[in-house]
Parts: sequence; C-alpha cells; structure tokens
Amino acid sequence: MLKAIVIDDIEAIRKNHIAIIKSCCPNISVIGQADSVESGVKLIRQLSPDLVFLDVEMPDGTGFDLLQKLKPIAFKVIFITGHEDFAIRAFRFSAIDYLLKPLDADDLAEAVKKAEDSLGKELFDIKLQNLFANLDRPKDLQKLVLKTSDRIYSVNIQDIVCCESDKNYTTFDFINAPKLVVSTNLKEYETLLVPYNFFRTHKSHLINMAYFDHFVKADGGNKIVMKNKLTVPLSVRKKEEFLVLLENL
Repeated sequence: MLKAIVIDDIEAIRKNHIAIIKSCCPNISVIGQADSVESGVKLIRQLSPDLVFLDVEMPDGTGFDLLQKLKPIAFKVIFITGHEDFAIRAFRFSAIDYLLKPLDADDLAEAVKKAEDSLGKELFDIKLQNLFANLDRPKDLQKLVLKTSDRIYSVNIQDIVCCESDKNYTTFDFINAPKLVVSTNLKEYETLLVPYNFFRTHKSHLINMAYFDHFVKADGGNKIVMKNKLTVPLSVRKKEEFLVLLENL
C-alpha cells in the first residue's frame, strides 16, 4: 500500500480529495494533509510519503516552490490544479501527471495506477528538472520529455524537424541528433506543438515550420522538403491551409 499526503490550502477541497482517493484507490493510505508550502515541506520530511497530491497555487507559494525545497525528490507527485494555464502545458511537455479540479474519480485512479507502475522505474528527477526549466524559459525555448523503450530524454522543441506517426508510435526527426521513437500517438504531440509553429501536413506527419525549405507540386501528389532534405507528404485536404500559412511566414 502506498502512503500518500494531500496538500491544498482549502480544507473542504482536501477533504473532498481524500474522500475520492479512499473510494476509488483502496491501495492508497492517506497518512497526512497540509495547507501550505511551509507545512507541506515539514510534513513530507516527517512522514516520507510514497505519493503526494499537490496543489499548484497556495498563499505562501506554489507546489513548484515546495518541490524545490525538497530536492532530490524521493516520492511521486500528482499535481492538482484548478487552472488550465501555462503550467498545464509545462506539465504535458514534461510528461508529469496532473489532475484538474474538481477531481474525476476515473482520472484519479488512472493517475495513481501510473504512479504505482512507475515506482522505481522512472527517473522522475529528469521530468521535474524539465518542468522547472520550462517554467523559467521563454515560450520559444521549451523542452519536451520523450520516453523511449529504455530511456527518458529532454529535448529542445526548436530542434525537432518532423514527427512521423506509425500507428501508436511517433518518430522524432531532429536537425542535429539521432531519431527517437516513442510509444505515444501523434495526436498527443500535435496538441502540444502546434502553438509552437508546428503544422500537421498529413495524418502521418507533423512538421516544424522553422525548417520548411520548399514545396513541390508533383504529378503523384504534393510534397514538402525540409531544410535537412527530409521529404514529407502534404494531404489534399491540408494543401489550401498550408499555402495560406506559407503566405504569412
């Protein structure tokens, strides 16, 4: 059984979180709760939990501040936030689990299962370092955590040339680094990367427009050539949107 702590500055919300955890996660024992960064740090040091459900914003700081005070982190963290803001994108870039308030029991159970499955297997510090770095970086210098079958990488999104889909796998092509294959579908990365000048040219390809070189009108279809000479397809239904995009580059 995993020992857990719930940290949130509002008592009613803590009680609600604990009730849901008890109802849908019988393998979790909530051994304490705290209402601030300061009290949370003290409680974690005192009780050494396996898992911390951590609010993002509190009166005396943030959940990120709390973790900075406790490095290196020896426990799993599931962030809980009421705001769909920049922090949410930072979580997703860093492959760190988060839940939105009010808690959904199914989402909570899934996040807890992932935390259990990853105990002792993942380098959580890498993900956390990536999260802290992204929160401090300007938008165009964000990093993305990629998990292959045997390693976890933190890559600069501006170094990604193209993402190619193969069923439930995505291959990342970089400007000056070897390819990486991850077991996550392309749709997930499209949601993350489109705000960063990426464009879905085809059901199987997502490209970084910073590396677009030229467009080829061929008899057999339309093709895009990237600056590293990589050729990617452009679907018929995406052609008009892509040409409009080119006019605005």
